[in-house]
Amino acid sequence: MPKETAVYTHGHHESVLRSHTWRTAANSAAYLLDSIQPHMRILDIGCGPGTITADLAELVPDGRVTGVDHAPGILEQARATAGARGLTNVEFAVADVHALDYPDDTFCVVHAHQVLQHVGDPVQALREMHRVTRPGGLIAARDADYAAMTWYPASEGLEDWLDLYERVARANGGEPDAGRRLLSWALDAGIREVTAGSSTWTFATAEERAWWSGLWADRTLASAYADRAVEGGHTTSEGLRAVSRAWREWGERQNGWFAVLHGEILCRKDGKDT
Repeated sequence: MPKETAVYTHGHHESVLRSHTWRTAANSAAYLLDSIQPHMRILDIGCGPGTITADLAELVPDGRVTGVDHAPGILEQARATAGARGLTNVEFAVADVHALDYPDDTFCVVHAHQVLQHVGDPVQALREMHRVTRPGGLIAARDADYAAMTWYPASEGLEDWLDLYERVARANGGEPDAGRRLLSWALDAGIREVTAGSSTWTFATAEERAWWSGLWADRTLASAYADRAVEGGHTTSEGLRAVSRAWREWGERQNGWFAVLHGEILCRKDGKDT
C-alpha cells in the first residue's frame, strides 16, 4: 500500500498548537455541519489536539467519532480534550490516511481539516477516505491555499514569509496551495459527486492581529518549520529573525488585515443514504 512521503511541516510546537486548539467545528467545518445527524459514525483524519473532533462528538450523541493522526504524541492531548468535556463517544488512534486500517463502508462521514496539503499523495488519501465511507455517506475536506492569502498593509517581510513557507512545504513533499486543488484531486480519485466551495478566516481586530502575528512570529523561530527551513538550506537564522520581526510589525498596525482562503469539498459516495 502507498505510504506517506511528506514530512509534516509545522510539527507540534506550542506556537503551532496555539492555532490548532483555537479551531472548532464552527470556525473550521461550517460547510459540513448541516449534514451531520445525531446517529452518525464519523472519522476525523488529522485530528491533532482534538478540538474539532470533540465538537463533532457533541453533535452525534447517538453515534461515535474516531479521531486519527499520523503523530502518536498529539493523541494524548486529544484524549485530554475529549475527557475534559466528558465525552464518551469518541476514541483516538494512529493512522496513515494513505492506507487506513478500517474496512470498506465503515463511516457515515470522513472529515479532514488542513490535512491534504501535508500528505505525499492527496489523491490516494481521498481514495482511502472514499473507500471507508458508507454508501450515501460524505467525504469532507478543507485546506488553506497559501498563495491566495492576502493582507494589508503591504509588507516585504510577509512576502518573504510566504515565499519561504511555500518552498519549505514543497520540499517536505506537501502542496501549500491545496485549497484550489481539492476539486481536481477528488475527481482524480474517482469521486463523482463533489460540491466545491470556499470560506475564509479573517484577522482584523487588535486582538486577532496580535494572536495571528504572534503565533507566526514564534513559529518562524521555534517550531519544526523553522528547523526545516534552515536545515534545508531555504534561509538562515537571520532570515528567520527578519520574517519574525515582520510579523510582529504587521501585528502592531492599527489598519492591519489578513485573510486566509480555504478550499472546501463535500463529496457524496454513491449509494443509499446513511
